[in-house]
Parts: sequence; structure tokens; C-alpha cells
Amino acid sequence: MSENHEATACPECEGLDRRDFVRVLGGTAVTLVGLQAVGTAAAQAPAQQQQPAAPRAPKPAEALVRELYTSLTNEQKPNVVYQLNHGAGSNALPMRQRMVNAAFAKKIGEVYTQPQQELIERILKSISSGEDGYRCMTRNGTFDGSNSLQGCGAYIFGDPTNNQQFSWVFQGHHITVRCDGNTEANIAFGGPIYYGHSPDGYSARNCFNYQTRGVQEVYASLNQAQRRQAILPTNPRQGIESVQFRGRGQSIPGLPSSELSVDQRNLVRQVMRDILMPYRREDADEVMEIVGRNGGLERIHLGFFTAPDAEADRWSFWRLEGPGFVWNFRVLPHVHTFVNVAVQA
Repeated sequence: MSENHEATACPECEGLDRRDFVRVLGGTAVTLVGLQAVGTAAAQAPAQQQQPAAPRAPKPAEALVRELYTSLTNEQKPNVVYQLNHGAGSNALPMRQRMVNAAFAKKIGEVYTQPQQELIERILKSISSGEDGYRCMTRNGTFDGSNSLQGCGAYIFGDPTNNQQFSWVFQGHHITVRCDGNTEANIAFGGPIYYGHSPDGYSARNCFNYQTRGVQEVYASLNQAQRRQAILPTNPRQGIESVQFRGRGQSIPGLPSSELSVDQRNLVRQVMRDILMPYRREDADEVMEIVGRNGGLERIHLGFFTAPDAEADRWSFWRLEGPGFVWNFRVLPHVHTFVNVAVQA
């Protein structure tokens, strides 16, 4: 895979002004509180008192995308609706599958009405695991260098009505996520995704610091022989190249999970839960189903790269890689993560 990288430039990496740049695994935990008290109060309520209407069940993200699409005017559509394979070429992925670092066209605040912006926010919440997931996706509501929801982009590729193929893509600084109604068969998230946050990965201010801590636990559990095998000799690449799958038969660098102890494997499973936490159940389940079809967690390798000037046990990257699976997490100087998960042919 290859693509033009102009859109993936990062303000912090290149010294530019950021303003210039256009725990779910098997289900979200739900706590039911005070049901008995609610039932008792209802029984004691006066007969003539009208009970409040039951809250509407939240719509799935795909239904909300259809609602957004049908609300668009003819004037809006040219700015945010594209053909399914827009941008595809002999050496380029279609735009719907690219990872970019900013809105690639008109920003949300430039096109959408206030009710449509609220609908976009509901879609984003619907593809997250809940409040914690939404907090991570939005970087505590700041949207990082995009500064706001309005500073990001939201685009529809294809036609989401009448069971047609489509992809809704949300892009901003340090985020590319999708909802595609499983248009892309055997590909998790509808294609490669991208997330990050401007504080470094060791900082408690970073929304993904919990992922760094989880991998630190795995690293701390390794013996010296395992560490020698896990440490990568070269700096993993950035962008789409960093998540290219290796061909069948090619060796995967790093330490295979199959060589870990039971306790160490449990730590790796916890890391898998951590990295999938922000995403809705359907997407997390699809990732794990694809991992199973590609041979299971035992075929996932762990790799670490430490820059020469880094402090001891402070790596610049960590990486999970297996057949049809790459999770490339850059910790320093700030978090950039590139993800690609698909059934490997």
C-alpha cells in the first residue's frame, strides 16, 4: 500500500502551527443502579400521575449515518459526499481507506448545520464504547490540534441508503475513524485507522497513557532473553507503510506470544482489551474474530524500539504484529498510532 503523505504531516513533528492544519471486549459494561427503588416508587405513585416516557433506544451508527445523508441539501452534498472509490488509483488507496491528520476537504463547521453537527457527534459516540471511549477518541473533547468537532471533517463515501455500500469517515488531528456498515468484508474498522494525542505517551495527560502503562507491564515481565528478542533494531516506519502486512512465509520481528508464560500471555490479553477499549462492541469483536481466523493471539509478536537518547526502559515505539494484524504505537515525542487488521489472504 502507498499514498501521498502530504495530508499526514503532523504540526508537532514539523514545527508548524497546529492551527494551520486543515473496556470493550465482548461488550460494554452497563451498571444498573437502584432498580428496586425505582420499582417501589412507581408502585407508590398516584394512579393519575403520568409516568415519563421511556427513553428512546439509541440508534446504531449506521442508521444515524443514513439520517445524516438524507438531511443533506443539494448545496451541501458536493462538499461532503463522494463516490465510494473516490481517490483510488493504481498506486493509491481510495480516500475512504486513507489515514490522514486533518480534514481532507471542508470542515464540519464550514458545511453542516447545528442539528447536523449534533448528529455527527451522536455518530461518533455510537462508534465508541461509551463515555470512556468517546473521551479517548475526542481527547477529552479537545479534538487535539483540530480544537473542536467543527474543526474536523466528516465525509460520506457511497450511498448509505437502501443497503448500498458506503463509508462514513471522521478525520481530524490525530484521528481517522469510520463507520461503514461492514462494506469492507474481512477488514476491521473499514480500513486502517489512526489515533494519537499531543502529550507524550508517558504523560498522565495523554488520553492513551493507560495503553503505555499496560505495555510497560508486559515489558517489565520479560526476562533478559525475551527482551533481547523483543527489542527491534530499526525504527518502525510512520503512516500507511508502518501497517503493511508481510507476505506469507515472511518472518515477523519481535517476540512471539507463543513463547510467553501463561502470566505473560494474560498481560498481553489485557493489552488487547486496552487497545480495543475506545471502540464499540461490533468493531472490537470483529478484530478478535479476524485475529482468530489469522491464527490466534499466539501468532502475535511483540516489538519495542528505543531511541539512542531515550531513558532506560523508555521505548519510542511498541508494536504488536501478526498475520493480518499491525498495531504500531509511537510513544515519543507524542502518541501516533497506526492500525491495520484484516483477514490475510
